[in-house]
Amino acid sequence: MAKSDRRFRLLSAFRMLPQPLTAARLAEEMGVSERTLYRDIESLRAGGALIDGEAGVGYTLTEDPALPPQMFTRLEVEALVLGLAEVRQAGDPALAKAAEVALGKITATLPERVQRQALHAVSQTYRYEQRPPAPPHLGLIRECCWEERMLDITYTDGAAMQTERRVWPLSIVFLDHMLMLLAYCTLRQGFRKFLLHRIESADAAEAYFRPRRVALLREFHAELRRNGRNRAENPAA
Repeated sequence: MAKSDRRFRLLSAFRMLPQPLTAARLAEEMGVSERTLYRDIESLRAGGALIDGEAGVGYTLTEDPALPPQMFTRLEVEALVLGLAEVRQAGDPALAKAAEVALGKITATLPERVQRQALHAVSQTYRYEQRPPAPPHLGLIRECCWEERMLDITYTDGAAMQTERRVWPLSIVFLDHMLMLLAYCTLRQGFRKFLLHRIESADAAEAYFRPRRVALLREFHAELRRNGRNRAENPAA
């Protein structure tokens, strides 16, 4: 691993883990020797990071040069902590880890008083009914949404009929007990909602549909709103 990447990871470890941190704990987290860790800490200090402590005592990152100072109200801190905690529970492992890292980065930029508010937030989240594990292709679907890349899927519908489809993935929706993909289906020539646990396989295609994702998603949302109004106005239809 390059030195710059390793030191970036070391800053991330400081942001995420309870401090003070011993050299042994940091070395374990980084997968390096304590001697290498000491050199990296000195490099971070030379780069402007204020790291209190010493070998045998423990280290605390008190000023992070990589992040600009932030200021949030107490209610905004509660909202951030609660929202990211929900992502850690509801997301797949990669998204849950990203939420943990994001909270560490945000907290590291706060004044000490506000940091304490974040660490001891009043609002918490807990799910008695856990969402089923994320399907293995969730990460690929998310990447295809970002890249506006077409996706070839094998899908089994509610009638147990299996079809091969090429879709333009637009958005992943987290429902109470499942995940849903909003997409444009080239087979049906229209917008469709796919439950991720019914997608048997998924492969990224070589073709792209950029730069149409934002416009298509806006159109899809408008269609959903129209359908919702029609059902409300004609409940027996």
